[in-house]
Amino acid sequence: MLSLAVKARIGRKRVLVISKVIAESLGLGEGSTVEMTAMEGKIVIEALHDAIWLSLHGEKVAKVTLGELEEESLEQQKKYH
Repeated sequence: MLSLAVKARIGRKRVLVISKVIAESLGLGEGSTVEMTAMEGKIVIEALHDAIWLSLHGEKVAKVTLGELEEESLEQQKKYH
């Protein structure tokens, strides 16, 4: 596992800019979602990836056919219509 450490400064309105090298190493870009946790005097920032990102970059644990993927997609879309 790659370990990176950089210093950052908190800006106006407590904005924290994530360095390019760290953002790229975690697959973060504009609009990405992260979870921040304060614990024992530290801030832990974890990348939260959606299903598409995970399917392209995540660990492969199962095989899904295109038909199964389409069926699940249609089911999920029904929730929003």
